Amino acid sequence: MKKLLGLSIVATTLLFTYACKGKVQEEEKTTNIVAETTEKKAEAKPVSNEFKKYWYNGTAEITSYKLEQARYGELRNGSAVLVYVTEPFSATKQVKADYPDKTNIPVLKLNSTKKFYTGIYPYSVMSSTFYPVADNSNSIKITNSVQEWCGQVFSQLNNKDKFEISSFSYFESEGDKTFSLDKNILENDLWAKIRIDPTSLPTGNLDVIPSFQYIRFSHKKLKAYKANITKTSKDNLTIYSLDYPELQRNLSITFTTAFPHTIESFTETHKSGFGANIKMLTTKATLNKRINTAYWQQNGNKDLHFRDSLGL
Repeated sequence: MKKLLGLSIVATTLLFTYACKGKVQEEEKTTNIVAETTEKKAEAKPVSNEFKKYWYNGTAEITSYKLEQARYGELRNGSAVLVYVTEPFSATKQVKADYPDKTNIPVLKLNSTKKFYTGIYPYSVMSSTFYPVADNSNSIKITNSVQEWCGQVFSQLNNKDKFEISSFSYFESEGDKTFSLDKNILENDLWAKIRIDPTSLPTGNLDVIPSFQYIRFSHKKLKAYKANITKTSKDNLTIYSLDYPELQRNLSITFTTAFPHTIESFTETHKSGFGANIKMLTTKATLNKRINTAYWQQNGNKDLHFRDSLGL
């Protein structure tokens, strides 16, 4: 009898787990749930009905951009894609939750990708940011990977008592490392804050940890740098700009002032190249196309036309 009862429990658990697979997020009633972690959080910000209607409708927002990427002292043509979607995130395991739990944290996930060529060989870059919808703490987790024919590199940040970093690289000087950073503003977070509540974006002369992609491309030390941050609005657009004097780098993100604060373009100016080829260049991403769709369900050959809808 006990054996049958045990098998019944296992079967029920498996059925429940599979039933929850592929679910985008819990209903908006869970949006303000914030799990207790080692980080002291501010009060969760209320979520508007407008936000719920846009971000909890069972789809993701996918935007493609025409890309001019600075690499090795030259500009390369390519494409960039920003994928925003809400989903439940495990506070304890710091991974996407497979099933409902009262400790799950609703996050706005951003998967940011770039693809371009440097001469004969291709580059593929991806960053993932998992930022609480409550907008009351740093991201729970950030990852970044770069693949090209020389090899691949990967970095991961986990938000614990400090920022815990794991870094892996085929470069001897960068090697395999694990270390901690004191908590500061994360540049990766700002892309999510724009979409949730741009009025809360920090401005002034502040300590900011640059994007993981920039750190990889520039081979700079991952740490906080001083940045002069400004926000200006004109017509229907707002420009959010970070200027890092020590890095001689500027990042500017242009988004619609009105909700849903879509990212219309972004630029990044910094030194590119080595030795005699080093020069100041500006990477540019210009809006191509945008769709809202449940892309995770569109993985058949019959769904290839969605790539045409994105101009990819």
